[in-house]
Amino acid sequence: MAAKPIIKIAAICGSLRKASYNAGLLKYVVELSESIDGIVVEYLDISTLPMLNTDLEVDGRFPPVVEEFRQKILESDAIIFAAPEYNYSVTAPLKNALDWASRPPNVWADKAAAIISAGGGFGGGVAQYHLRQIGVFLNLHFINKPEFSLNAFQPPAKFNDDDGTLIDPQAKERLKAVLLSLEKFTLRLQQGNQ
Repeated sequence: MAAKPIIKIAAICGSLRKASYNAGLLKYVVELSESIDGIVVEYLDISTLPMLNTDLEVDGRFPPVVEEFRQKILESDAIIFAAPEYNYSVTAPLKNALDWASRPPNVWADKAAAIISAGGGFGGGVAQYHLRQIGVFLNLHFINKPEFSLNAFQPPAKFNDDDGTLIDPQAKERLKAVLLSLEKFTLRLQQGNQ
């Protein structure tokens, strides 16, 4: 019997806050992936990326931190975004990361992706919708189900306030379903591209 293929997933958080709830979701996803055979999740820090400025591209090269980020995306089979919502849209750091990796050649193209978010009200649902619109141009392929948005401020507590660690058991189960769906969809895309 052939060995199960390894799916490499890049995890990107649109919030730079140290105890961010969205980062807490991704920290749990990384932890969870260690117990699922065939999935490796790597958290990519986007806080060091400079603001997009094409003057920084010299002789077809990007700044080293951007080159490294782009290479990590290129080597990944899939992406999981934790997308907080600011003013009915994605955050500036996340949009900046999306834009840098879309510079020719677009390293997002043909990747499977999932979006999760935590926030108030709709739990980041409007930002998720906007990210899906951006993904159309980037040629990202998002899973449709299950959707994951979490109202982080509605009792009972979903996160440890000291460090942003996810503590809600239902949210943990839902995140597992998202991760397994992303794995399945990634394999389907890869088989279709062969």
